[in-house]
Amino acid sequence: MKLSSLLALPAGLIAAVYANEYSENLHLKPLPGGSLYAGFNFTASTPLEAYERQHFRFFPRSLGQILQFTRTEELHLRFALGRWDESSWGSRPRNGRREGGTGVELWAWIEGDTRSEAEERWSGLVNSLSGLFCASLNFIDQTKTIQPLLSFDPEGTLRSNGSGLHLMHGVLPHEVVCTENLTPFLKLLPCKGKAGVSSLLDGHKVFDANWQTMAIDVKPECNAQGRCDLRIEQTVDLVLDIERSMRPRDNPIPRPIPTDQLLCDESKGYNSHDSCYPKKREGETEWSISRIFGRPIQGSCSPGDGSVSEVYLDVPTSRQVVATSMGTEETSDETARHYRLRDGGDLDLTLPQQVLEGGESAQEKALHASRQITGYGQERGGMHAVVTNPHPYAQRIVYLESLPWFLRPYMHTLEVRGASIEKMYYSPAIDRRRGTQLELVLEIPPMSTIEITYDFEKAILRYTEYPPDANRGFDIAPAVIRVSSKDGQDSYVRTTSLLLQIPVPDFSMVRGTRLSCALVDSGKIDALYKLERPSLKSPSSACPRRLDKRVKIDRLDISVDNSVSRSTGVEQVSLAIYGTTHGWYIVMGNCVAAGIASSSQRVASFPVILPISYRIGTDGSQAAKEE
Repeated sequence: MKLSSLLALPAGLIAAVYANEYSENLHLKPLPGGSLYAGFNFTASTPLEAYERQHFRFFPRSLGQILQFTRTEELHLRFALGRWDESSWGSRPRNGRREGGTGVELWAWIEGDTRSEAEERWSGLVNSLSGLFCASLNFIDQTKTIQPLLSFDPEGTLRSNGSGLHLMHGVLPHEVVCTENLTPFLKLLPCKGKAGVSSLLDGHKVFDANWQTMAIDVKPECNAQGRCDLRIEQTVDLVLDIERSMRPRDNPIPRPIPTDQLLCDESKGYNSHDSCYPKKREGETEWSISRIFGRPIQGSCSPGDGSVSEVYLDVPTSRQVVATSMGTEETSDETARHYRLRDGGDLDLTLPQQVLEGGESAQEKALHASRQITGYGQERGGMHAVVTNPHPYAQRIVYLESLPWFLRPYMHTLEVRGASIEKMYYSPAIDRRRGTQLELVLEIPPMSTIEITYDFEKAILRYTEYPPDANRGFDIAPAVIRVSSKDGQDSYVRTTSLLLQIPVPDFSMVRGTRLSCALVDSGKIDALYKLERPSLKSPSSACPRRLDKRVKIDRLDISVDNSVSRSTGVEQVSLAIYGTTHGWYIVMGNCVAAGIASSSQRVASFPVILPISYRIGTDGSQAAKEE
């Protein structure tokens, strides 16, 4: 920014330019079954006045310019891989609000006077984000886009009125999340993954997790004084297998436990001294940050005066923790320990093997949902969803399904067992233009399970609409369940994606059809050619007895005018002469005569075919004598 432009700005705006904030934190929590939850959170904000003037400090410029060009008020982007195990790990982190379905999920509030204008800007948004994050978001077209009415609410304070905003939602369940998506994600951070808690985000560790999700949320927020900021929140949630993550990268093959480290079950009888019945190791597993992530936390990411880098370790006070750090402040309470990172010092936390009194803490029960495809055959099928409420109170949910256009549900077969439908929104599919959208508002009774079922029909696709791996099937987006809460912090649960098998044609049929058509056309052309050219018949008596041998031609009378030969009664035979550099080859019906021409009579090297008439003579004399 030029100095003259800076001096021309109001004093309040100059103060707002320097009101940018940035913070990051890491939440570590051991889970049952030898797993570890690691939640990374990065938050940056900038005043809306600076954002509109394209003055970026902590807010990523590449993303901000895309949002300005497409008039996007609020954005939510998810990359997910794996499945969260509610039965073992309990409730989902962040109430499922920073979690997406398998693959890529995107929804945004876009400004537009008409729906067509909003759809055009939505197309520009998905194509721009596709290039920014190296993902296939450009495949979210009209057939994969819906506009939910009941499932999502804005998290921020939207400036535009409700009539000028359009909610667009799209899912790519077949998208494979990998390191090429993590790299641009880290480039949006101020420290680019070189310092702070983001230094632990190595692609080999992130995508070796049992469950992993990356989220980007951009929303405007206004305080009571009327000051509005644009906030971006980037989160990465992982569930790592402690034993597998601590294997050396250069030797990841699992090895058996050495004999001297085995725990034997002494309650069993042994017939020899070298026998051992292995016993499950009791207590908490030993682990450390450097062994799981391959490195300690490398200092602090403090791009500004108000930047904060913290680490939260969610373990009881009785758990032994050895912190290896320089210049790190530590505070603790009954449930967690807090470490504030400082510049120039690495942090490594080591938790030794320890047996705690009371064993593992009980995990909080959470609402569980599953969905399956029923039926058999390639023509029809059914959908069966099960939602379980383990709480002693009723829960109100919104059930959302986004189905592709080639899966046609029979709405008269829709049935909900265990609850009644309070409200429903249904948008039918249009072939090759949009998919099916179904939203149901239900209330699940306490400690009960409900079932949602309906039948559907599978459409027949054109052979050009099948993917390269057509026999694998088509992925169906996960169902989204919004669980209402009295405090206004609704939670979200997503089912797993499904694989739909539809009729697959024999792709070699296309080539066979083309060959058959070519053969039919060639037969028609040959018939037309025979009708157009004169018919030349060769009686069997026209073939001399000795012309089947190799002869030398002395005299050969050839008449091309068929009408003259027919009027004179001269016997004719269909001939063809092939001329080469070695001589003449004469074909007469089934008779072949060859004459060696002299050097002065040589012809061109390319073959010449000429239908003629061969005169044998009325007195029976032959036109060729034996050599």
